[in-house]
Amino acid sequence: MTDPRSVIAAVRDGRGLDGSGAALIAKGLADGSVSDAQAGAFAMAVLTHRLGEKGRVALTRAMRDSGHVMRWDLPGPVVDKHSTGGIGDTVSLILAPLLAARGVFVPMISGRGLGHTGGTLDKLEAIPGFICDQSEEQFRRIVKNTGCAIVAATADFAPADRRLYAIRDESATVESIDLITASILSKKLAAGLDALVLDVKAGSGAFLANADSSNRLARALVQTANGTGCRTSALITEMDQPLARSAGNALEVAEAIRVLRGEKGALRDLVLALSAECLDLAGQGADGLEQVLDSGAAAEAFGCMVAAQGGPADLIDRPEAYLTAAPVSLPIPSPEGAVAGIDVTALGHAVVALGGGRVRAGEKIDHRVGLSALAKLGEPVGPDAPLAMVHAADDTAAEIAIAAVQAAYRIGEPATPGPLVRDRVSADD
Repeated sequence: MTDPRSVIAAVRDGRGLDGSGAALIAKGLADGSVSDAQAGAFAMAVLTHRLGEKGRVALTRAMRDSGHVMRWDLPGPVVDKHSTGGIGDTVSLILAPLLAARGVFVPMISGRGLGHTGGTLDKLEAIPGFICDQSEEQFRRIVKNTGCAIVAATADFAPADRRLYAIRDESATVESIDLITASILSKKLAAGLDALVLDVKAGSGAFLANADSSNRLARALVQTANGTGCRTSALITEMDQPLARSAGNALEVAEAIRVLRGEKGALRDLVLALSAECLDLAGQGADGLEQVLDSGAAAEAFGCMVAAQGGPADLIDRPEAYLTAAPVSLPIPSPEGAVAGIDVTALGHAVVALGGGRVRAGEKIDHRVGLSALAKLGEPVGPDAPLAMVHAADDTAAEIAIAAVQAAYRIGEPATPGPLVRDRVSADD
């Protein structure tokens, strides 16, 4: 087929999408030969008729190949992790150096936050001097020398997705599992991975709060990535409460450093689970992961990565010297009782309202602000045990955030948290 209209009609009529049709659409999205109207019609056809596994693989591969695809020549496997987003999710900052300390290479291409979930790049940019925008030559050098790097995508990676992503918002097709899958994977797979692990969140703070939707997305992602030749599995993980105790960029970096230095908790547990998945997929075996974390080797690898990307060489040893504190820090009072439920999305919006996130792409954020010491499900709260600490630019912003956090917590009989990892999805499922 040489006319995008025939491809759109085939999807619209339920005849599916083949490799040549997907390539035509992806190329046209990247070079502009597919119009906005045609792109919107294609997205709507996909939403209403779905592509099936073969069509998803074809679209993902074509969108990946619409730009530059990296190839690596390294003395070890190349792996990565992707999360669908959550509150207090600072896994990448710990997982990448932990895997690097185990001898695998992690070229992580990440994004900035939009909406209620934070972005990995925003967190790293809370570190003075840290440069996320690296040339490919610099990216390759850092990965080779330190084992890991976390960078922003350049315009060369999956340009078809950049165009279709904007069209999806304008055409009310954001929720299409097929298009979500192709969008996530086309960018990740352009990094030239041998293996990929997906962290698909489920719960009140997840991108897809409904458990069935999270399961469908996890299965679509795993089937599609394996269909393109990248060994992939997924963990479906709990997001009915914040993963970490902090939400906000500098605060989350500080907590990630504490985990790298031995702090226990759910954040560490999930890092270990996802890292084990990565190593198993890469054929390395996951024995000794905890010892690597406890030995300080992962902390050293993180410090090397930070320094290589322009940050301070002694961040691990002196985080308080570099991670700027907000001017106002106040406890968030609670009535006596226990945490019976949390609207996690509302907590994310409270951080955004403080200035720690963005509603529209390109907005500046305040890396200092956020929430710390967040109470978790089942924990006692009261006059001597606040819900959290708020870190704000001024008293007015702090008071608004206090009211929002209080509204997000339900106090009553203690809730029993669900398992951190709800399910595992592999290519064999």
